[in-house]
Amino acid sequence: MANQRNVSEFILLGLSFDHDIQIFCFVLFLVCYMALLLGNFVILISIQCSPLFHQPMYYFLSHLSFMDICFTSCVTPKFIGDLLVVRKTISYANCMLQVFAMHFFGMIEVLILTVMAFDRYVAICRPLHYMVIMNRTKCHLLMLAAWAGGAAHSFPQFSIVLLLPYCGPNQIDHYFCDIFPLLRVACTDTYITGVLVLANSGIVTLVTFVVLFVSYVIILLTLRTHSAEGRRKALATCGSHITVIVLFFGPAIFSYLRPPTTFPEDKVLALFYTIIAPMFNPLIYTLRNAEMKNAMRKLCYRITGKEGNRLGL
Repeated sequence: MANQRNVSEFILLGLSFDHDIQIFCFVLFLVCYMALLLGNFVILISIQCSPLFHQPMYYFLSHLSFMDICFTSCVTPKFIGDLLVVRKTISYANCMLQVFAMHFFGMIEVLILTVMAFDRYVAICRPLHYMVIMNRTKCHLLMLAAWAGGAAHSFPQFSIVLLLPYCGPNQIDHYFCDIFPLLRVACTDTYITGVLVLANSGIVTLVTFVVLFVSYVIILLTLRTHSAEGRRKALATCGSHITVIVLFFGPAIFSYLRPPTTFPEDKVLALFYTIIAPMFNPLIYTLRNAEMKNAMRKLCYRITGKEGNRLGL
């Protein structure tokens, strides 16, 4: 591999070459990233510090919030920092690590969304067996399976880009290291490699989306037999899940379920699943959820109460 690779770093071209646009993007995405961290940490802590953690839906939601933080932190801090510099570089090792981390945490997030859909299916379609099917042990096993699935997906992707020879151009037309942009700068024929990536990322993403779509169609059909109040509660929860799935899977399917090439729109679409969707997840899951609002309110009271006691108020 030492003879096949003489590239020690890659140059990221970023979103734009215009200085004013870069400054605007720096302020915008810094605010978005801080809101993302704050929102997901609040959800995570609110669930962990309340009885909601013992309910499967909120147990999975806390893991989703944690995964949102991990997934977006693989890319966003460097992306924001690069907006302030002219020459945006990333070392070969960090580039490979970024590819692995993005696909690892991204696939875990996809599988958690799938598990959450299964949880809603059991709760709505088989309510009498819910506590038996979704007991604590099975919830832990489902999360373990999600992590194992993330590893099973990411290691082949990581191996593909790691074994490619990079001996010529080192400019990546993106704001982070991803497989398709790296295929363009590899100094070998990457057609077969691109097909393997399509089979791994694209097909897995599409199949997962179809499974989720069918699950929610069954759930919505089942709701016709429920009371008006039951439908309202279920639709509030399922509506949140469906919104998150569309925000995450829409851009991801376009990015990976196609021939191995790159388009200028890829960078804009990538913003949706790396920053925008994780930022809106806390709002989507709490805006119409009375239990989450109550848990967050209690957490706020506990914090302000402790601060008041500390100040002698």
